[in-house]
Amino acid sequence: MKRNKIIFWVATTIIILWEGVMPLSTLIFSPQYATTGTEPLGYPDYFAYTLIICKALGVLAISYPGVPAKLKEWAYAGLTFSLIYAFISHAIVDKNFVYMLLPVIAFVILMVSYVYYPKIQKNG
Repeated sequence: MKRNKIIFWVATTIIILWEGVMPLSTLIFSPQYATTGTEPLGYPDYFAYTLIICKALGVLAISYPGVPAKLKEWAYAGLTFSLIYAFISHAIVDKNFVYMLLPVIAFVILMVSYVYYPKIQKNG
């Protein structure tokens, strides 16, 4: 159904931009800001770089049509874990409501993508 494809691709595109393109472009074009989000939380620099690369690979896996379903599941799981831990980190360390809200919003959008992926596969 066309409606399902539109919902899937809108949600997935937002995740691609939010979780993949923005962090990766920061790492490439402004590396001095790559650790801006993780450093105040007490994480080492290498964690931020690894997280950015993993997020980029994850969004590639969920967006590229030829990726096997099992790998897509792992990519959705990895992105989910990163968002859950982002929420937990902000809730424990800086207690900033806006910083806690952003991963929750991204998680909801990611779940829309996840729920609609099988629907577009079933309908071809």
